[in-house]
Amino acid sequence: MISLYQISKRYPRQPKPAVDTISLSIAEGELLALIGESGSGKTTTLKMINRLIEPTGGRIELDGADIATMDPVQLRRRIGYVIQGVGLFPHYTIAQNAGVIPRLLGWDTAAVAARVEEVLDLVGLPASEYAKRMPAQLSGGQQQRVGVARALAAKPRVMLLDEPFGALDPITRAELQDEFKRIQRQLKLTAVIVTHDMTEALLLADRIAVMKDGQLLQAGTPHELLTAPAHEYVQALVEMPRRRADRLEALMGAGEPQ
Repeated sequence: MISLYQISKRYPRQPKPAVDTISLSIAEGELLALIGESGSGKTTTLKMINRLIEPTGGRIELDGADIATMDPVQLRRRIGYVIQGVGLFPHYTIAQNAGVIPRLLGWDTAAVAARVEEVLDLVGLPASEYAKRMPAQLSGGQQQRVGVARALAAKPRVMLLDEPFGALDPITRAELQDEFKRIQRQLKLTAVIVTHDMTEALLLADRIAVMKDGQLLQAGTPHELLTAPAHEYVQALVEMPRRRADRLEALMGAGEPQ
C-alpha cells in the first residue's frame, strides 16, 4: 500500500540529511511503527508520506501511484492523520470537528451526519451524548478519540499517526492503544505510527522500523527485533522493556512473605 524508494530529506545549511536514502514498504492492512530518538528522522519520514514535507530525493508510492504526481491537498484528504494534542477546532462542536474532511470533500449534509454518528460510536463517544459538546468539555483522552474519529470520517484506507497517545496518562494511553488496534483491525487500515516508546511499538505494531540519525537500522516484526536485533541500538531499545519487566517482577517478589 505504501512504498518508499531511496527517500531522502536534506534541509538547507544542515550538515547531515534528516532522512538518508531509506527504502521501506508497508503492506495493505499492516500497522507499522516508526521508532527512534528525537532527531532520528521518524516524523520527517511520516510527513513525507502525505507531502506535509517534500522529499529531496527518492520516490513514494501510495497504492502503486507516485504521490509526486498527486495534488497534495487531495492526497491529504485521502489519508487519515492524527497528531499528539489532537488539534480540534475549539469553536466547533464535536460533530462539526469529526465531519470536517467529508464536508471539504463535498459530501451532502445527510451523508456527513450519518458518517459522524458512525465514527463517534466507533471510538466510544456515542453521538447522542457527545455530538453537541465542545472540545473544552472533554477530557484529553476523549479529545484524542475525536481526533481519531475525524481521521476516520472520510473512510481512508491509510492512516498516519504522530505520537498520538504521548500526552495522555498511562491508563488512558493503554485504553486508547487497545481501542485503536481494534479499529485498525476491524477496518483493515494500513497505518504508520510514530512513537519513541518501544513497549508501545512492540504491543501495537505488526512490524517496527527503527531509525537513528536519519537512517533505517532495521525493520521487522516484534519477534524478529526481540530475538535477532541487527544493531546495538536496536538491541538497547528492545532490552529496555525487558529490564523494566524484570524490575517489576523483582518488586512483586520482594513483597512476598519469607
